[in-house]
Amino acid sequence: MCPTTKHLTTEEEKINWREEAINGGSLKHVDLLTGTNGWASPPGDLFTLRGKNFLTKNKQKTPSGDWLLKPAGVDWLRSVNKLDNILARGDNRIQNSLNKAHKLGKNLKTFIFAVNLQVPGRDNHSAVFYYSTDEPIPVDSLFYRFIHGDDNFRNQRFKIVNRIVKGPWMVKAAVGNHAACLLGKALTCNYYRGDNYLEIDVDIGSSTIASAILHLAFKYVTAVSIDMGFLVEAVNEEELPERLLGAVRIAHMEMTSAFFVESTAARGLGLSKVNHCHGNGNVSRSGDGGGVLDKEG
Repeated sequence: MCPTTKHLTTEEEKINWREEAINGGSLKHVDLLTGTNGWASPPGDLFTLRGKNFLTKNKQKTPSGDWLLKPAGVDWLRSVNKLDNILARGDNRIQNSLNKAHKLGKNLKTFIFAVNLQVPGRDNHSAVFYYSTDEPIPVDSLFYRFIHGDDNFRNQRFKIVNRIVKGPWMVKAAVGNHAACLLGKALTCNYYRGDNYLEIDVDIGSSTIASAILHLAFKYVTAVSIDMGFLVEAVNEEELPERLLGAVRIAHMEMTSAFFVESTAARGLGLSKVNHCHGNGNVSRSGDGGGVLDKEG
């Protein structure tokens, strides 16, 4: 009797690359409430953001609700030098997992959003958080404007919200609980735009204060559990309410769990860094793709 071959449904095929990405990192995917030395996805309602009536009713904040993007994995990496534009590396496991789906004709329109927190030190570390969507991003949305905008617009709007779940009072006092920060104003952020992604590299070493706070937190890192949410700040009624792009919980992480990677790796084709946007709508690119002008929709 011949064994029965299981045929995956379209929905199962769609999630396979994401499951591989979620479960394949050096920092393991753990239970939200009981997990240690890993990451999980906290629900959006744990974060309070600017509500629909924020500008008219005493800056009222409301629970965020569901994230706009799905979690697609976390990498905890270390290297001799700072790691930039990680999604353009030929050895990036997230892109490689997605490329497997592409070869099957699946997930061809998937878009990846990544935040790379670059931590300076004797060894350079990167905490990279990946999110994705299989649906087209609405052209009238704030996120679409953020993706296709220039660096000045992004620096004015890219926000992180922190929530200390567990940790010593010293860490809570230094980091702040339910604290919000416009990262592009406080730190140097570099934005990398590929055909199917936007990556934001946040250089924590660009701020003496941020570096000091982070190194204090790292002294107690195995006792700390922190939620971080990423969003585009809304500044007028048409953009409200604010919505989380994605969120992550880092639970009692151990520094030694970081995976070592070489500082340089083969780059993909057609991937480059967006420097600025000209008034005619053309985007000036530099980097691996060379200096070319490319019209974006």
